Amino acid sequence: MRVLVLGSGGREHALARALHRDPAVSALHCAPGNPGTAAIADNHQLDPTDPVAVTELAGRLSIELVVVGPEVVLMAGVGDALRAAGIPCFGPDRAAARIEGSKAFAKEVMAAAGVPTADARVCETTAQVEAALDAFGPPYVVKDDGLAAGKGVVVTDDRAAAAAHAASCDRVVVEEFLDGPEVSLFALCDGVHAVPLLPAQDFKRAYNGNEGPNTGGMGAYTPLPWAPDGLVEEIMATVVQPTVDELRGRETPYVGVLYAGLALTSRGLRVIEFNARFGDPEVQVVLDRLATPLATLLQACAIGGLDPALRPEWRPGAAVTVVVAAEGYPSAPVKGDEITGLAEANVVEGAYVLHAGTGRDAEGRLVASGGRVLDVVGSGPDLATARAAAYDAVAEISLRGSHHRTDIALEAAEPAGRAG
Repeated sequence: MRVLVLGSGGREHALARALHRDPAVSALHCAPGNPGTAAIADNHQLDPTDPVAVTELAGRLSIELVVVGPEVVLMAGVGDALRAAGIPCFGPDRAAARIEGSKAFAKEVMAAAGVPTADARVCETTAQVEAALDAFGPPYVVKDDGLAAGKGVVVTDDRAAAAAHAASCDRVVVEEFLDGPEVSLFALCDGVHAVPLLPAQDFKRAYNGNEGPNTGGMGAYTPLPWAPDGLVEEIMATVVQPTVDELRGRETPYVGVLYAGLALTSRGLRVIEFNARFGDPEVQVVLDRLATPLATLLQACAIGGLDPALRPEWRPGAAVTVVVAAEGYPSAPVKGDEITGLAEANVVEGAYVLHAGTGRDAEGRLVASGGRVLDVVGSGPDLATARAAAYDAVAEISLRGSHHRTDIALEAAEPAGRAG
């Protein structure tokens, strides 16, 4: 199978790594990719949000499966263009991708499907925002209605900060705060059926103890020793399948991965958000544990042949990923500083490094090119071992001014296995 992965971040490096290890994949291409994917695939420099350029490249390379990484590519209609050209694509078309592209649309779909979620109000004026903040009270949750690369949400006790975030957006969704631990679940969908992957937990705040601003994610782990029995089955039955059914009923079948971000509240399971792509950095740990060949799973979704009874096989043990971020991330990340120590990090037992925001300078040196620069993955027979491997590898890496959280999976790795 000839496969093309679209995107340039840590998610795409993780996908490429898993596909590279799949014996069914005879040729692997990335567009544009990054220095990490260049070691295992052929990179092609193009704009992945350009439907014409992507379709031309896929045709020229005789691609049999295109795997879309970022949500912005989906909202640009790349999936629509590929399908129109007869090229199988893992990733929803633009209409179905609105499940992430518009928080208001997602709320509408959930209401129609009977999916449990936070009470919310869609606001376009200052008066509407003020009324919603009054209604829900602190902690205030304000979400940009459009795409925001995982950073359009403000959760704060500071009403002025909540109002300021709303004022900076054209339209927002203000909703009630959901208590309880959070869970991320990916479901592979072919438009009719859905199959779950392992649940994971990520860490959104920039600093230890869940302090600081929201980010795209500073680390993640799987499995979840504290998760209640039957959790995945409950999510599939009450959240994922009803959503897939509702979208199919709207003649916008959902093909790709549906990412459900959930809170296990005192009142039961609630959806925080949907994403139309693999969550980053959760996908790094989930794919680390996947034993079933990835390409066959994704192709089955793309061509409409997913077996609803299928349950992927998983490697025993655990995985933890720690994000190494550039100085100033998330507000104003510094780019261009050299990165060293990756060779040493990659030989730490049980660990490896995925490139997330890296590039090459004029001298060919590896440098930071984004806010989240590297994903350092550790695996082992349990969370404590996996966590130790990840942090041992992080210690080998040098990037001036960089920062990372030191508490990823810390509580979950304790004997009681508490949620983070």
